[in-house]
Amino acid sequence: MNYDIKDINLAAKGKLRIEWAEMQMPVLRLIKARFEKEKPLAGIRLSACLHVTTETANLMRTLQAGGADLALCASNPLSTQDDVAASLVKDYEIPVFAIKGEDNDTYYKHLDAGLDHMPQVTMDDGADVISTIHAKRPEQAAGVLGGTEETTTGVIRLRSMARDNVLKYPVVAVNDAMTKHLFDNRYGTGQSTLDGILRATNVLLAGKTLVVCGYGWCGRGLAMRAEGAGANVIIIEVDPLKGLEATMDGYRVMPIADAAKIGDIFITVTGDLNVIRGEHFAVMKDGAIFCNSGHFDAEIEISALKEMAKSTRTIRDFTDEYVMADGRRLYLLGEGRLINLAAAEGHPASVMDMSFANQALAAEYIVKNAASLENTVYPMPDDLDQQVARLKLDAMGIRIDTLTPEQEEYLNSWKMGT
Repeated sequence: MNYDIKDINLAAKGKLRIEWAEMQMPVLRLIKARFEKEKPLAGIRLSACLHVTTETANLMRTLQAGGADLALCASNPLSTQDDVAASLVKDYEIPVFAIKGEDNDTYYKHLDAGLDHMPQVTMDDGADVISTIHAKRPEQAAGVLGGTEETTTGVIRLRSMARDNVLKYPVVAVNDAMTKHLFDNRYGTGQSTLDGILRATNVLLAGKTLVVCGYGWCGRGLAMRAEGAGANVIIIEVDPLKGLEATMDGYRVMPIADAAKIGDIFITVTGDLNVIRGEHFAVMKDGAIFCNSGHFDAEIEISALKEMAKSTRTIRDFTDEYVMADGRRLYLLGEGRLINLAAAEGHPASVMDMSFANQALAAEYIVKNAASLENTVYPMPDDLDQQVARLKLDAMGIRIDTLTPEQEEYLNSWKMGT
């Protein structure tokens, strides 16, 4: 088996951590049990470009149980858990191409290795597999039944491709499943981002002015968790509706140029380019800390920071100190990459249970419906989304009501008045 990981001898530790995560993923366990019986992915070559974590390992085991022939590479150079990669190779015989801290050339070499698997289904977190196929390997697209996309940034890229009529195969936007973005983005990102910041810095959040750039589901979750820890939260937005919502939720809302002067900790979760720029570094207070929790390392203008600094050093793991010409010290966490995976372990397994249940069901959906799918971006089928939610409630021991026939008739009728 071909693979490229840091150290196969880390497998024993990785296997224990994979088993620990599995205990928190009851929905995926149920799907895995069904997949083992039905083999809906039998013989299907599937290449996944995802964060190589304990939760991803359990998704890979589920797909493997369904009969898929797998290859896995990392979707971010800093997100790989090397012990998990080792266990996937040694214990589960899944080819993995991922090393935490890999350089840019290695990252794309690993991406190519995943594509050398000649996938019939692709699974993305950031659309790098799909983008690479379209840009460098267009001849492979004809052999792909469809793909899935896990994150907001990737879906934005793919919808742009679909609008321009250049998307060469159908993609299911797993990110848009309600059981994904309402929970993974809000509760997962909210908790794991702060976890990454605390592991990298060990600062006290209470009393700090914490600036959240972006008030989508990730930003909402971050603001909520930071406020709960005692931080004074400021929201940066360009959307008037979200700005109004943040105001009504009790947060201060202002432009980044104003917040830069008073913030202690800055977090970007917009999916856009250069949200924190050179002019903002110029006015930040001594000791300001900033990091990114969006998918790509483009939200902080690191090139400007390097040009402005008179000296740089790594003062703690995943914490780089930049000393400005006037002596101010600014701190960049995790090289501007996903801080929750660069410095911590990413989302809790119980949240990823729903996200990866959607991934597994989306892969099955693509294989079953490939003949009728067009080359566009499809929302996650609502019935599958509802299925994941019901399974999660069942696993939590929570029951909900059902409509009576009379209630169903009332909701579906225009004849019944008040």
